[in-house]
Amino acid sequence: MTLDNTKLDALLGTMVNELGAAANAALVLVGDKLGLYRALADGPITPAALAGKTDTHERYVAEWLCAQAASGFVTYDAEAQTFVLSPEQAAVFADAESPANMTGGFYSLAAVFADEPKLTQAFRTGRGVGWGEHCNCLFCGVERFFRPGYKAHLVAEWLPALDGVLAKLERGAKVADVGCGHGASTLIMAKAFPNSAFVGIDFHPASVAHARAEGGDLANVRFEAARAQDYQGADFDLVTMFDALHDMGDPVGAAAHVRKTLKPDGTLMLIEPRAGDRLDENLNPVGRVFYAFSTSVCVPASLNQEVGAALGAQAGERRLAEVIKKAGFSRFRRAAQTPFNMVLEARP
Repeated sequence: MTLDNTKLDALLGTMVNELGAAANAALVLVGDKLGLYRALADGPITPAALAGKTDTHERYVAEWLCAQAASGFVTYDAEAQTFVLSPEQAAVFADAESPANMTGGFYSLAAVFADEPKLTQAFRTGRGVGWGEHCNCLFCGVERFFRPGYKAHLVAEWLPALDGVLAKLERGAKVADVGCGHGASTLIMAKAFPNSAFVGIDFHPASVAHARAEGGDLANVRFEAARAQDYQGADFDLVTMFDALHDMGDPVGAAAHVRKTLKPDGTLMLIEPRAGDRLDENLNPVGRVFYAFSTSVCVPASLNQEVGAALGAQAGERRLAEVIKKAGFSRFRRAAQTPFNMVLEARP
């Protein structure tokens, strides 16, 4: 076998970047947990001053800063020998309310690495890996990764894009958020529409317990543990599924049950990862992230359930439309989209 050195060098360059990215992923968690990014956002600072400000060890902090600067996550001033976050870096790493914040994804990565032995065994057997079998950091990571986007777009753009839904919510509607996880999407809606009543539903009891704690004394929301195929309730004006349908073992059964629980003029809103209908349309940086998490989390979760449809996180609008039509819905459209999500509307 003869190697093309030009192609080999290009591939090796890619792999060096990959290795650096993987090695620095754990350091992002360190920086977030210890408040290093938040302190850096306050202005230029030396390693010693940063360590003092965050009650950490200077030598560790100095090496961490070097790694962050080499990654482009932190800005280094060689003349002043100080480090700082640019406004853009702060939006990604330090500001928990920023729509651009990405630190949550790194918590999910910790779970992916921790659960790799289970995934390797699943490849051999074809069995699934249940959602509740994953490392706990997956659940908080998923919430932290998706919550900034939900806060930025859900009330301001996604719900208004649905036919007649916003007016119902403002008057007072009955809403079920199916597959709610830690309840971030449910609580955002409940706070925005105090005249409406919300129930968050998830089959993972630990996530439901977390959501209940987060809900506190909010009077118009409750959470319950149940499956998407047979949760209780009827006459909902709106049912939502945020990044959940593609994880389900029986998505047709779940959507069919949603249809039964909707009012005749009700709406199902699906938030799904943005994807084209063909593989070649998804061979890009966003598709790369979604395919990776889909292999590690989404497909195993579905294969662990009945039917095991394993749609995957890049199912695409056409395959999702087939699911919704098999479930008995007569109308289906893409109502809105972002670089990461598509908002799909289904009506009975």
